[in-house]
Amino acid sequence: MSIRTAEKPAVPSVPWTQRLKSVRLYAGVAIVLIWGLGPFYWMTVTAFRDPAYTFDSTPWPTHLTLENFRNAFDTSRGNNFGRALGNSVIIGSITTVIALVLGVLAAYALARLTFRGKYVVSGLILSASMFPVVVLVTPLFQLFTNLGWIGKYQAMIIPNISFVLPMTVYILASFFAELPWELEEAARIDGATKLQAFRLVMLPLAAPAVFTTAILAFIAAVNEYLLARLLSSGSTEPVTVAVARFSGNNPLVEPYAAIMAAGVMVSIPLVIMVLLFQRRIISGLTAGGVKS
Repeated sequence: MSIRTAEKPAVPSVPWTQRLKSVRLYAGVAIVLIWGLGPFYWMTVTAFRDPAYTFDSTPWPTHLTLENFRNAFDTSRGNNFGRALGNSVIIGSITTVIALVLGVLAAYALARLTFRGKYVVSGLILSASMFPVVVLVTPLFQLFTNLGWIGKYQAMIIPNISFVLPMTVYILASFFAELPWELEEAARIDGATKLQAFRLVMLPLAAPAVFTTAILAFIAAVNEYLLARLLSSGSTEPVTVAVARFSGNNPLVEPYAAIMAAGVMVSIPLVIMVLLFQRRIISGLTAGGVKS
């Protein structure tokens, strides 16, 4: 008597077009990663490399040292990187808080209310975001000179608010437009005022978008250089200005290794913050998209 063995089902072969699509996808991801992370990797390698080998083209870390980080915080040559870090945190934090408060209210009004000139207001906000910064340098410098604000924090905070506020409004307005307004109406029926319905119902739902906007606004404020270079002083200059004017032992040679070390110390906290909260950032950026 013969016993028949069960035949294993044939594994379907993957079409070559599907394989080609996967290869193109991974190749594109690899190119984007190399393009985006390549400069950061080289900056990190140079930061940990002995200053005598700054221009060594070896693609992996060699001649490792922490001297560059000590030089970055060394104040004997006129550098004050530690104070500049604190200034950047102060300027970025105040700018972010004020931009969020104004942006949340403006975005909610644009998304929820109907009033005359609504689209004109939206267009003005959009035009403000596209205005070239270099055109504002001379008027702002003259204005703040007349007010006696040159070298003070408000001379950098106020322009930064005007730069990040349009981005804040548009990110939050697109999110508020997609929220279920029935929840607000239900809260109004239960006796809540408009302000209570907004604060207790709608604002908590917008937390992912608010968190995302806060991170983007803070990064934009910290990265601003042109106006900060002209409107700040030695006691209020942010980290972008401080790093740009680093000086070393030889006044004729740029301390590239110390500059790279300072760049690593500025970038690492932002990278860690983005990695830790990437889900919130992605959900906040995509929440205002079209839903199927």
